[in-house]
Amino acid sequence: MTFNVDAPFRERIFSFSRESIQKLKAAVNNGGKICWLENVEKNVELMGKLSHDTQVKTTEISSFQSLCALMWRSVTKARDLEETKVTTFRMAVNVRNRMEPKLGDHYFGNAIQSIATCAAAGDVVSSELGWCAEQLNKSVKAFDSATVCRNVENWEREPKCFELGNHDGATLQMGSSPRFPMYDNDFGWGRPLAVRSGGANKFDGKMSAFPGRSGGGSVDLEVVLAPHTMDKLHSDPEFMCYVSG
Repeated sequence: MTFNVDAPFRERIFSFSRESIQKLKAAVNNGGKICWLENVEKNVELMGKLSHDTQVKTTEISSFQSLCALMWRSVTKARDLEETKVTTFRMAVNVRNRMEPKLGDHYFGNAIQSIATCAAAGDVVSSELGWCAEQLNKSVKAFDSATVCRNVENWEREPKCFELGNHDGATLQMGSSPRFPMYDNDFGWGRPLAVRSGGANKFDGKMSAFPGRSGGGSVDLEVVLAPHTMDKLHSDPEFMCYVSG
């Protein structure tokens, strides 16, 4: 094993509604810290002002990258790392359309690779959420056909299995995808009540994204953290204001 299976951890599903994801994406793309209040009318008014503000910065940062940025920043803060400690956020990337030429629709095989975005803990915690999202976005944009080929060549030269774990205490790994239509499966018992992963490959910093049962762009995020880190994450109002369940 590449990590200690006996290390204590806590696991929780954090649910993010469609509305919560929208406000998070708005906060990231507009460079501000937006946390909706219970007064829905005020939130709608605020979003309207932002959408008509010609001075607002526009980016291509997606909803999922925005959510990843929130987790990177919030968990790093909860871990109480030294400012100079390098943190790493890993996510999977689909390389089918990144290849030149692109892989055909009938290609049957594994077509994902891992992207690692690194930054000092002090920068991640002290910067705006939009800055964290921009770092992730830059990594995704830079992952082109040449990068894919280089990774394959490196693996052929020195084959090795992908290592799971959090060896330095400052790593997060995002797995699965909220785009997978998991609730469309019916094995004869009706529509699934929930989606959960099994007990294997769980360690401090492992996350898995699933579509929310309510659909419409909602996301259920399975998060595994060290007990004290999870406790601090629960008590972080800046993070919890985005959590809907």
